[in-house]
Amino acid sequence: MTIPGGARRASAPVLMMAGIMLVAANLRPVLTAVGPLLDQIGADTGLGEAALGFLAAVPLLAFGAFSPLAHGISGRFGVERTVFVSLLVLAAGTLLRPAPGSPANLWAGTVIIGAAIAVCNVLLPAILKRDFPTRMASLTGLYSAVLGGIASLGAGLAVPLSRLPVGDGAPGGWRFALAAYVVLTVPALLLWLPQVRRRRAGSQPGKPGPQAAARVAKDASPPRGAVWKSGVAWQVTLYMGLQSMSFYILITWLPTLERSYGRGHVESGWDLMLFQLIGVVSSLLTPQLLRGRQQRFAATLPPFLVAAGVAGLMLAPGGMLLWVLLAGFGGGSSLVTALALFGLRTMNHREASALSGMAQSVGYLLAAAGPPLFGALYGRTGTWWLPLLLLVAVAVAQMATGLAVGRDRFAFKAGNRPGRAGG
Repeated sequence: MTIPGGARRASAPVLMMAGIMLVAANLRPVLTAVGPLLDQIGADTGLGEAALGFLAAVPLLAFGAFSPLAHGISGRFGVERTVFVSLLVLAAGTLLRPAPGSPANLWAGTVIIGAAIAVCNVLLPAILKRDFPTRMASLTGLYSAVLGGIASLGAGLAVPLSRLPVGDGAPGGWRFALAAYVVLTVPALLLWLPQVRRRRAGSQPGKPGPQAAARVAKDASPPRGAVWKSGVAWQVTLYMGLQSMSFYILITWLPTLERSYGRGHVESGWDLMLFQLIGVVSSLLTPQLLRGRQQRFAATLPPFLVAAGVAGLMLAPGGMLLWVLLAGFGGGSSLVTALALFGLRTMNHREASALSGMAQSVGYLLAAAGPPLFGALYGRTGTWWLPLLLLVAVAVAQMATGLAVGRDRFAFKAGNRPGRAGG
């Protein structure tokens, strides 16, 4: 049966959106599964607290190193093809990281995973800006919800997967648990392949046809180096980095912190899952605030909630689950705000790609300092008080940045654009 051309064109945006969400589903569980397994990894490899914290920071360093390359690579080979190859690289890294043998596999696989995710992190928000420009905020909320929802499963299932019997009936351990997440790449690759073919044929998923092609062709890239001279771009970058630092500190060390207060291994993994699941709820609610003058409120409220949750962990650890949920709600809202800023502070998808590359490069390099510093402070003092105080300070700095970045302006100046100006 032949599908009419009109039906194919109508289904293109749906397939593109489904593909984006399936790719997004692969970008966090391979990272969030590590925190609940840190004890097992440390016992098996002999890594101490500081080294384990650095292991958690390696993907963030890779984000910082590879994010600036995504814009140029996609310009040369095409966005869809670049995302497809990145998924293949992600699958390879996911299998290499827990491979037995040389300890180098753990570190090399982690770098490869970080590089692949970095490229997708940059390009997926730009695709949303390109193909769904009028629905940027709401679809970014959905995208962020998928990130958080699947990430929560990665955390919650990590320890149970490690206890599954494999081969001779013995538990598979952390190696099996981390390798298992490669199965998520299969449906994403299958659904993304038509996007590669469609783009090669020159069709446009969001608004197909000659008019859409002309609109995308007219989208101007910002002048070379302009993003690094924009004050707004630096504000977005700092906001991205601070929210990422809080998030990755918590997903790395929250299970260990809870176990020191008597929570079991499985229970602490489920708590980390709840931390991220509540973020899914806030991800879906936050886009309603990302409009006009409310953007400043949307940018400052999430880090306030994170600070309140962390302060609760310090002062009243008996209510741990409440504080975890409060910090998780703020963390999920922070992420969708940071991602939405890539589109809200730019005029077209090429500007969004440039801003996204800068913000995720510098931002994740900043965030990478968080997990090892947090672990080192705990290892040095033997108490959680000072590390948690660091986390409160990060959230307060994010609040201050939110007051600035929440102003409704563009990151790039252009004389032929009406309305707001950036920079």
